[in-house]
Amino acid sequence: MGRNAGDTHLLQVCSGPGLPLYVAVCLLALLGLSRPAAATDTVRAAAVTAELRQHTRELLDAIAPGRVAVWDRLLDPRVIQVDENDVVHDKDQILAELKPLAPGLVGNLEIAEFRVALAGNVAAVTHEDAEFLDYHGQVIRSRFRMTDTWIKTPAGWRLLASQVLAVLQDPPAIALDPAALCAYSGQYELTPELTGTIRCQGGELSFERPGKSARRFLAEVPDVFFEPGAPRTRRIFQRDPSGRITGFVDRREARDIHWKRVAPTP
Repeated sequence: MGRNAGDTHLLQVCSGPGLPLYVAVCLLALLGLSRPAAATDTVRAAAVTAELRQHTRELLDAIAPGRVAVWDRLLDPRVIQVDENDVVHDKDQILAELKPLAPGLVGNLEIAEFRVALAGNVAAVTHEDAEFLDYHGQVIRSRFRMTDTWIKTPAGWRLLASQVLAVLQDPPAIALDPAALCAYSGQYELTPELTGTIRCQGGELSFERPGKSARRFLAEVPDVFFEPGAPRTRRIFQRDPSGRITGFVDRREARDIHWKRVAPTP
């Protein structure tokens, strides 16, 4: 914001010689000069946030019925989208995939959390969306994290880039009978220097390494365990032809780290 004549005069008075009283008055007055600009920025940020949330709401509402016109209007021609399967789309590809849900499917997306970082005519937005899908009478609830870049154009705010992540969640755990659970107990090693101990307690497994905190493993299905709060990984126990446990793999998506069992129950 520009300063008016009164502001300029005040700056001249404060920069010249004066009495101590002038110093206090000038400091208070000069501090006040910055308030209108800060207040204006706050008001603009709130208005932009409301506008972008509304645009995001329009886009989400248009997915289930396949309303292409809404996305065509709000997407910048240069838009790049990376979907939850790590597939990159341009605008034509995004619009081509927008089709109404198939018969027997009813769903919607609701904005659960919405944040904006504004820098001039560019806005970075991150929002988490809750999906409800009635899949032929069975309900599926998912969550997605989207990070969007919007730019202000003469036609209004347009979406320039978007990345979609599926929010991973822990699977449901099953209860194994104590004998089956405790059969996994033992000493395991990755290398002779890197070892760990698995114990069964309280209906779950604990994995301890020297100098490390114990980690909890819950059964997803027999021989497959997960760590609560770390849904990207699984511990999959290996058996020989006779059914004896020989070790486990620490799997992060498609990548495995192999641990060998070197001793039974400690």
